[in-house]
Amino acid sequence: MPGMNARDPITATPRRAPRADGAEARHRLLHTALRLFAQKGFAKTSTREIAREAGVNISAISYYFSDKNGLYGACFTEPMGGDSDDLVALFHTPDLTLEEALRTCFTSVIEPLKQGEIVRQCIQLHMREMLEPTSQWAKEIERDIKGPHRAIAEVLCRHLKLERADDDIHRLTFAITGLSMQLYVNQDFIEAVRPSLLRTPRSIDTWAARLTVYAMALVQAEAARREALADDEKTAPARAARKKP
Repeated sequence: MPGMNARDPITATPRRAPRADGAEARHRLLHTALRLFAQKGFAKTSTREIAREAGVNISAISYYFSDKNGLYGACFTEPMGGDSDDLVALFHTPDLTLEEALRTCFTSVIEPLKQGEIVRQCIQLHMREMLEPTSQWAKEIERDIKGPHRAIAEVLCRHLKLERADDDIHRLTFAITGLSMQLYVNQDFIEAVRPSLLRTPRSIDTWAARLTVYAMALVQAEAARREALADDEKTAPARAARKKP
C-alpha cells in the first residue's frame, strides 16, 4: 500500500536515520495533507503548504512519502485502515458461509466510521477524486473496488449454486455493497435525522449486524426470483401445448 513505509528520497545524498519524533512528524504530515487535499484537491495543494501547516520541514515529505504523489496515495490508504486484499482472501475460504462473509465484510467496511472527522475528510477526498480524477482514481478502482466486488460475487455464486456471475449477480453485489456505502455518503443526513445511529462504537457495530440481515434478505429475494423463473420455464411447454387447438 502506498505510503505505508518510509522510502528513500530520490537524491544522491545518503539517507539519515529518522529522528525520535519521526512517527509524530509523519502522522502530522499525513493528516494535514488529508485535510488540505480534501478541501482543495491535489493540483491546488502545494507540498510547501502541507509542510508549513504540519509544522515540519518540507524535506520530510520526500523522506517519508517519496514525493507529493506518494503522500497523496497514502491519504487514500492509511487513515481508513484495513486492507482489501485480506478481505478478498477471507472470501475465498471454502467453508465460509454467506452470512459469515457478509457480516465480516460489513464489519470491516464500516469500522472506520468510528474515527469521526477523519472519515469525513476521507470521504470528501474520494468525492473530489471522482470529480477531479488523477492517476490515483484508477488505482482505487482496481485495488479497493474490483477485487472485493469479484470476491462477493463469487461467494454469491457459491451460495446460489451458479457456475459464473451473470448480470443479476452483479446487480445484487452492487446492491449489497451499497448498503454500507450509503452510511458514508449519507453520514451528515443520518446525524441530522437520527444522530444516535452513528454516535457510539456500539451503534456502529449494530449497523454491521443489521446490514447483514438486510443483505441476506436481498439474497433470499434473488434466490426466490430465480426459482420462480426456473419453474416458469419448466411449465411453459405444457402451457403452450394446452393452448393449441
